[in-house]
Amino acid sequence: MVYRRGRPYRSDLLIMRALRTNEPLSRFGFTTSKAVGNAVTRNRVRRRMREAIGSLSIAPGWDIVFNSRVSIAHSSYAQIREAMRAMLERAELLEEAVS
Repeated sequence: MVYRRGRPYRSDLLIMRALRTNEPLSRFGFTTSKAVGNAVTRNRVRRRMREAIGSLSIAPGWDIVFNSRVSIAHSSYAQIREAMRAMLERAELLEEAVS
């Protein structure tokens, strides 16, 4: 459903699709194709994406899928986190920081 009806956002490292669900929690999916690299590389990329999304505060009620692009294989955790943060900010899915 997210692929069919979700709104896409693109960066050099990732493609994100987001679909409003109005559920109390947001859910996430992470995909990497074989073009990214061997199994070790793909798993490392997915682990970095999961860690990065856990460090960001996302608004509840969304289904979000991140598809990695080939260029992500040689990217650092900081670059992946920044790409995710920028896309989530563009989509207005980040919760406001409480001061």
